[in-house]
Amino acid sequence: MKRWLALFIVIVLLLAVSACGQAAQPEPAAPVEEAAAPAEEAAPVEEAPAAAEEAEAEEAPAMEYEAPESAMAPVPLAEGAQASCQALDFGGGAAKIAYMPPATEFNYYIAIGEGIKQKAEEMGVETFMLAPQSGSDIAGQMGMIQDVLTQDVDAIILSTHDENAAAPLVKKAVEEGVAVIIVNSDIPDFPTPVHGVVGYSQRNGTYKEGEYILDLVGDEAKVGVLEGLPGYHSTERIGGYLDAFEDHDGMEVVASLPTSWNVETGNSAMMDLLQAHPEIEVVVTANDYIAIGASKAVAALGREDVLIFGNDGDTTGLEDIAAGRWTATVNTTPFVMGQVVLQTTMDCLNGVYPGGWTETPTTIVDAENVNEFLCHPENLYPAPAKEYSCP
Repeated sequence: MKRWLALFIVIVLLLAVSACGQAAQPEPAAPVEEAAAPAEEAAPVEEAPAAAEEAEAEEAPAMEYEAPESAMAPVPLAEGAQASCQALDFGGGAAKIAYMPPATEFNYYIAIGEGIKQKAEEMGVETFMLAPQSGSDIAGQMGMIQDVLTQDVDAIILSTHDENAAAPLVKKAVEEGVAVIIVNSDIPDFPTPVHGVVGYSQRNGTYKEGEYILDLVGDEAKVGVLEGLPGYHSTERIGGYLDAFEDHDGMEVVASLPTSWNVETGNSAMMDLLQAHPEIEVVVTANDYIAIGASKAVAALGREDVLIFGNDGDTTGLEDIAAGRWTATVNTTPFVMGQVVLQTTMDCLNGVYPGGWTETPTTIVDAENVNEFLCHPENLYPAPAKEYSCP
């Protein structure tokens, strides 16, 4: 009996050892063919070209923008200064656009407005102008911008003598979905983002006139400067002259006085300038109205020998040059600028304007070529006081 019991125990132990050995045995590795199977289930190679075409379509560059006639292709603004035209929600139809120059006392801005009006009629656009009488009435212009923002306008075409004062209201307009285009400027970094800038290169324009002056006086003269109100416009315009004179030791800037951009302060500042510094031979100014006032002062003082230079292309200024009252100006073609800015504004509302600064043309005008402009009254505002024959 003991023998059978011992044999039974041995058999049980052998069975237990066998079972443990089977549990510890690893499972065989999957065949190589089975590991490759998932790769066969991947997306077919034929689908790759379709995905590539879709990616190319997404990355394709936008159609090249065609600038308005007479204008140059837009140049990007400074980083952070651009608001997106493509983000505007203009529903189409007849747009309502406010033109807001700094003042009505300057015919130059009326000429821009006439260009806007002509182009608006052509395009079926509703426009209106709102501005204070005086260019120094900054508060008045700010109040008018606030008022316009309650009138359900689609866009504002703005020119201001104080960019910093206007910035909070411009920011509000942009946030409300109103397109804001700055006109008669080349400012790359308006204090708050805007949808576009249209105007001539102010510093380059007066730099060219400075080079003209150097040729005229033989690189040597006593110079007086009549500025506008402090701000971007005056800095750029006067800066262009001074840049041109910088490397010419014979061009001595004797004195510089501020004005309020108009004829009256141009006259009084010129009187002060010449009485304090009778040695002055050349006077450069920030706009034609200052130059017109300066020419009245030299006539009153019997100092017609002083050469006076302006900047604008105002009709009265052009007629003064034709009459020999002063010397030359940068004609910034304000009527054409108005046409260009209206077209640019509509392009922005329609989402095709890429943004940036659109440059408009300039020409140095003196007695030799002034009739080329005066004989085309349809491009001037107001029209000349008399008819001029084209050369």
